[in-house]
Amino acid sequence: MGLEIITLEFVKTNLKFSLEYIKSLFKWTIIAAVIGALGGVIGSVFHIGIDYATELRAENSYLIFFLPLGGLLIAAIYNIFRSKGHIDTNRVIEAVRENEKVPLVMVPLIFVSTIITHLFGGSAGREGAALQLGGSIGYNVGRLFRLNKNDLHIIVMSGMSSVFAALFGTPLTAAIFSIEVSSVGVLHYAALLPCIIASITAYQISLMFGITPVRFNSVIFGAVSIETMIKVIILAVLCAIVGIIFCTAINKCEFYMEKLVHNKYLRAVVGGVIIVLMTVLLNTYDYNGAGMDVVKRAISGEARPEAFILKIIFTAITISAGFKGGEIVPAFFIGSTFGCAISAVLGLDSGFAAAMGFTALFCSVVNCPLASIILSLEMFGSDGILFFAAVCAVSYMMSGYFGLYKSQKIVYSKLNDEYIDVNTK
Repeated sequence: MGLEIITLEFVKTNLKFSLEYIKSLFKWTIIAAVIGALGGVIGSVFHIGIDYATELRAENSYLIFFLPLGGLLIAAIYNIFRSKGHIDTNRVIEAVRENEKVPLVMVPLIFVSTIITHLFGGSAGREGAALQLGGSIGYNVGRLFRLNKNDLHIIVMSGMSSVFAALFGTPLTAAIFSIEVSSVGVLHYAALLPCIIASITAYQISLMFGITPVRFNSVIFGAVSIETMIKVIILAVLCAIVGIIFCTAINKCEFYMEKLVHNKYLRAVVGGVIIVLMTVLLNTYDYNGAGMDVVKRAISGEARPEAFILKIIFTAITISAGFKGGEIVPAFFIGSTFGCAISAVLGLDSGFAAAMGFTALFCSVVNCPLASIILSLEMFGSDGILFFAAVCAVSYMMSGYFGLYKSQKIVYSKLNDEYIDVNTK
């Protein structure tokens, strides 16, 4: 009789736990699918808008001269809605760890301002917009579903995953990046399922919109050898140094721009004028916009040796002047062109070195080695996975505590198994 009671209690307890897991699975599947659908549609429309703005600027080169006016417009738009604090990617990252609110107004703000930046030739990417769009969607849908504060953290990550996946066509990278980026050294595994569901849903919707995922199939990966691996490791160390320079350039440029030009409207005009003058003097539009066409040329083995330095300068000035978009696509540009340029010195194939630089620099500036390795798989295939794993591991460690996002925390040391909990520089 006693054994039967114990068995019955055991069954009840396990049934209770099983129901909790089933309930959680059902909850996150439904909510994440909703987030993925919204993020997929908004991300796809945003992608199309960016492409249209880029094509329009390419066909009408005179639009670059309106960049200062575009900066004024962005400053005015943000001035109207920014009274309650900063509305940027750092706010979304803080919302993953803390009880930071992510206002719905962030969606139209970053949507419109990023398109303005690309239309008139500012040097910026689109991932910052993806994280802000997705974070805002996730947070506000979570509020609609009356989720508690811990679940809101998860749904913000799911939203980030969805728009990132729709924009870049990399659903697994989007999911892992979102759970890895806020607290380096800690993975939010509770968010893995909803992030994957949201990102895959958004990715499938982007395909329905006719958006072609970013893929590079021309890179030839040779056999793994000690000699090649040593060269790849040297390239990774150099990319980490370039990544530190890139992060420092943006931070210092923002600091001195705000110190020297206090008025945000004047700052936008000054930054816009500098970009226009540099474009005219260089007589090329390679450094305006995201520059994915230059990235493709670099991975095909063609890049100017000074391209990575000029892109750092263009991007630092653009971001510090108040233009919107993000720094990850510029990081792809900088890494691929640097890798291509240094390939002859290292004795590596130029396209191969560009692909390594592409991934290594991304890893060094976002401090997300797992997402970086998965990014290489989704964009370049699995043939070079050992090389990519090596450059990601080395560039992650050697980049120190520098990063693109001021709100990102390095929770555990990169050198020792030690809890440090410091913000990136």
